[in-house]
Amino acid sequence: MYKKIEKMCSMMEGKRHIVFFGGAGVSTESGLKDFRGENGLSHTAKRYTPEEALSSRFFVQHTEEFFAYYRENMLAQARPNFAHFALAKLEREGRLDGVITQNIDGLHQMAGSRKVVELHGSVLRNYCTRCHTFYDVEKIKNEAVPLCGCGGVVKPDVVLYGESLKEEDIESAAEMIERADLLIVGGTSLSVYPAAGFVQEYRGEMILINKTPTPMDERAELLIPSPIGQVFRLLMGEDE
Repeated sequence: MYKKIEKMCSMMEGKRHIVFFGGAGVSTESGLKDFRGENGLSHTAKRYTPEEALSSRFFVQHTEEFFAYYRENMLAQARPNFAHFALAKLEREGRLDGVITQNIDGLHQMAGSRKVVELHGSVLRNYCTRCHTFYDVEKIKNEAVPLCGCGGVVKPDVVLYGESLKEEDIESAAEMIERADLLIVGGTSLSVYPAAGFVQEYRGEMILINKTPTPMDERAELLIPSPIGQVFRLLMGEDE
């Protein structure tokens, strides 16, 4: 493990445009559930699967049930972990261009990261489907079906199943990755598209940190099959 950390440090040295691309594994270390892991939502589903309950169709056809499921499973209290804080520190030091995340929890910003592309949106933002007025997360927490003053339903600003990623987020992520001279991929199985496609298109040096195998393992110059918080703790010279 220490030899891998030494190689990671060596690969980062002298790089001017390092980018981090992360998935659910970054947030599970903060206690949040992922979708497909051993204790993920797919394995604890009761009446509906996550793909059903968090779909655009379910939002329209079963709005109250959608919000009940969403509040129970997507609004869990969590705090940033060491990986979030380490990435924010690397950005402040000018060693990291930014973060591209598939997560919707806002923990990167909570830890201090400023350059964050949220491919799947954020639970912290919500908007009226009629007049597009924005609301914070308290609006979603406190009403069975949150309604705007104009009468429109307030929808979480997240990408539901059946919806497409926002074009501006796609462009921002593509530009960041195209400019990168080192891509650090962490906490993702690289099985969710179109997000995983960004990594597949990348042609530069890559460090891949994930506890389980991914389709891109052989592509990475450095593969670290360990918890991402542990990796960044060692990288930053912190005792475990």
